[in-house]
Amino acid sequence: MHAKTNTAALTPLALKDAPALIETVFPAQKVSFEAQKERKANLGQTLTGLGSYWKGRKPLILVRAIVLGTLLPATDDAESDLAIFEKLMTFDDEGLARRALAANAFSATKLQELIAISDPERYFSGRGWRRDITTDDKLVLYRKALATMSSYEEKASISKRPEEVDQEWLYSPVWPEVNEHYRHFGVSAQSLPELVEQLGILRYGQRPRVGDTFSGGGSIPFEAARIGCDVYASDLNPVACMLTWGALNIIGASSERQAEIKASQATVAKAVDEEITQLDIEHDEHGNRAKSYLYCVEARCPETGWLVPLSPSWVISKGRNVIARLSPDHNAKRFHIEIVSGVSDEEAAIADQGTVQGGDMVYMLDGKTYRTPIKTLRGDYRNADGSTGNRLRRWEKSDFKPRPDDIFQERLYAIHWISKASINKSRQETWFAAPTDADWERERRAEAIVAENFNRWQNEGLVPDMAIESGYNTDQPIRERGWTHWHHLFNARQLLLISRYFQYRTPEDYVFNAKSLDWNSRIANWMNHWEKTNNVFYNQALNTFYNYGTRCFPSHEAGRSFGFANSPLPNIRSQIKCLDATTLEDEADIWITDPPYADAVNYHEITEFFIAWLRKSPPKPFNDWVWDSRRALTINGSGDDFRRGMVTSYKAMAEHMPDNGMQCVMFTHQDTSVWGDLIGIFWAAGLQVAAAWYIATETNAAIKKGSFVQGTVILMLKKRPAGERTGFKQRLLPAVRQEVIRQMESMLHLNDTVKANHGEPVFNDSDLQMAGYAAALKVLTAYTHIGGEDVTSFALRPRTRGEITVVDEMVQQAAETASNFLVPEGLTADTWAKLTGIERFILRMLDMETTGLSKLDNYQNFAKAFHVEDYAHVMGDMRPNHARLKRVSEYASRDLTDSTEIGPTRLGRLIIALQQLNKDTEPQAIVDQMRNEMTDFLEARPVLVDVLAFIEQKSHDLETRSAAEVLGARLKNLRFGQ
Repeated sequence: MHAKTNTAALTPLALKDAPALIETVFPAQKVSFEAQKERKANLGQTLTGLGSYWKGRKPLILVRAIVLGTLLPATDDAESDLAIFEKLMTFDDEGLARRALAANAFSATKLQELIAISDPERYFSGRGWRRDITTDDKLVLYRKALATMSSYEEKASISKRPEEVDQEWLYSPVWPEVNEHYRHFGVSAQSLPELVEQLGILRYGQRPRVGDTFSGGGSIPFEAARIGCDVYASDLNPVACMLTWGALNIIGASSERQAEIKASQATVAKAVDEEITQLDIEHDEHGNRAKSYLYCVEARCPETGWLVPLSPSWVISKGRNVIARLSPDHNAKRFHIEIVSGVSDEEAAIADQGTVQGGDMVYMLDGKTYRTPIKTLRGDYRNADGSTGNRLRRWEKSDFKPRPDDIFQERLYAIHWISKASINKSRQETWFAAPTDADWERERRAEAIVAENFNRWQNEGLVPDMAIESGYNTDQPIRERGWTHWHHLFNARQLLLISRYFQYRTPEDYVFNAKSLDWNSRIANWMNHWEKTNNVFYNQALNTFYNYGTRCFPSHEAGRSFGFANSPLPNIRSQIKCLDATTLEDEADIWITDPPYADAVNYHEITEFFIAWLRKSPPKPFNDWVWDSRRALTINGSGDDFRRGMVTSYKAMAEHMPDNGMQCVMFTHQDTSVWGDLIGIFWAAGLQVAAAWYIATETNAAIKKGSFVQGTVILMLKKRPAGERTGFKQRLLPAVRQEVIRQMESMLHLNDTVKANHGEPVFNDSDLQMAGYAAALKVLTAYTHIGGEDVTSFALRPRTRGEITVVDEMVQQAAETASNFLVPEGLTADTWAKLTGIERFILRMLDMETTGLSKLDNYQNFAKAFHVEDYAHVMGDMRPNHARLKRVSEYASRDLTDSTEIGPTRLGRLIIALQQLNKDTEPQAIVDQMRNEMTDFLEARPVLVDVLAFIEQKSHDLETRSAAEVLGARLKNLRFGQ
């Protein structure tokens, strides 16, 4: 809660027509670093305690930056505006010093290594601080220590995230400067919520209201509320709405309310614990308690008739070298499974091979190895119409375990035990063991309890009864296991335990029960390095596994409501609705959305995993929502329906905001055609581009391999002025070029000014490139008709393969115009102007590599900007976070032929020359050869000399730098009379 701000001195709507700061300046590099820092916190992120299965949450620090950047006015002094903005984000030196101190970033020894301290006894006693030292005294040294560091990244990397630090103390030095900067508007704030409310009154006449119609995991409404905005959130998906509700009402609850929530959850846990204990299904005869049960699939080998346990690895614990060892039972024609601890590394490596290898069942029997494809076991086949099928029996609604004649059986093979003496201790004594006869009896008891109560539990909504609907993701469990209903993804123990929790139905119970489902299912694989199950949606798919873990009460409860954050929200108004974005009826001053797009996760399908459990009798306010994924209404993909749904949605938002309102659209781009589609969509929705920024939001922790993009485009949009405005391409192209030049010159001037004063530029090349796009789109989207075609018709008409639209042409020209300004340090503008696109790409990226940048998205962006057809040919590594160009020595002769982009260029010829020089060819012989082969040698010589000097300065290896120096000197001093 924050004290009510004094707004009497404010003139409502005084900033009504003032441009927003984010339209002119935005410290994208610093926001990018902070966003990645937040991402890398993993479970330390504020909202992940409610469930990490919704991967699409945008970083909270990014949302904070967007909201503040949209509310703050741009003045005539961009440098001062930027300085104030960075203070409010605590990106400034004082903010960093406080964040570093909060992290205890420097020991006493380290401080004395970094800075000269004339009187260390004043500060230190022994190896630590003196007891009487104050925080202000510590800050004196921290400021000096941070001043020894050269980059923002170095300073921020040792500091806490802004949200982790006490806000009153962190922001205490900020308010005098902020209030002074905006005193002519009457601003007088002592907290972010006060400032936000005052800025809202000045701009909109009220506390600002931020809306999000694709709220997903809730990060946008949560962070907007945390800094003092009223919020509106909606989503078609009820699970998304539930997570948003949890963010605002659990994470954002007052400390007193959160204490009540924790007490309530402890009561639920105690009741479930007592019920499970009374059923006697998780304790052995000595009072030890099971932590996890490990199961595997079994299938009969068609060649031998043996029943073979399937697992890709028989290592149960890597840390303790615990394995499952198979031994043949010739009488039963199956395998005993023995659990062995502390085996040698060699035996563990053998066990790690498993009986599932490369899609085959592989096992050894009597010295002979047998291999059968899994698809053969399933009986896969193709129908005449091209569809596929298999011989797996489709499970029925009454099933919860395989029937005896099913192709895939299931077997308990290990139990993770907790000793009786350590059950309630923080450090538990645990071990793994094979099931005994008594364990098998408990297993049968659990199955009998489920069988006896199954129909009643389904009727009461305690376990699911919902069928799995066919879909891109949902076909997988049907195809690979024959499962047809959502409860088939849970075994008897899981159904029994989870049903006991679902007897309790407060909204908080629903949030935490949904979270626990993600960790306790037949499709939650066993992580032998952590000795626990992984979460189901670690990669946003419904993967079926050959072995899996079942969490018992202790481990299930630990993952259910443990460790959620508390960040009390100020006294704001919030509203959450579960509805289609196209049916919007509510107003917002600022709309911030992270919409679905072509490569989006199919949340409408995979969240049916949760909806199946939650839909029967939800509590208030959830009972007002439609507990169905409503697939037919979802906006996803990249086709005609996608564009129509998006236009309707964004038109609705434009119609439900004031004339001076603003929209921010965040999208992670992979398919360049989607960029063009999205621009057309916003254009047709009556919106005009005001600015665009590029933020590196994703980390290297992605599951899938390959060339995925790691950045987010932040597109700022305003309402297009009323009235018809027709433009023609031949007139628009010069206007676009002029706007790009104006934008670039303005940004480069600010860069030079800030760099001169503070040592670090505001914008990097990606920012400048994105600003070029925005400048072009700002011109383009101001029109209602282009060449006689209405923009709505343009946005909605079907695309033909290979079509180059007017948007594509404008963006490409903007990229080319902007690239003329991106001259790498060390090259002359004259040389830069004479280079081809592929040459510019290589030299630009070589320059960037010297700063340590290695993200693949930079190469993708600049390949597009420089109109490079296939940049992969000049790449030495295309891993997402290890991307780099080929070194000179790595180019093969086939890479430098006339049939490649680089081969016929001057730079291509220089690469050949440098390779020859490194192989001890005489420099004069190389020069003579170049003179004979290059028809424009005389004209090209200054360019070659300049490029060689650049390579000498920027190359990564000493051999190439030396060769460039020798060849450059020979060309520079060449006498043509010789």
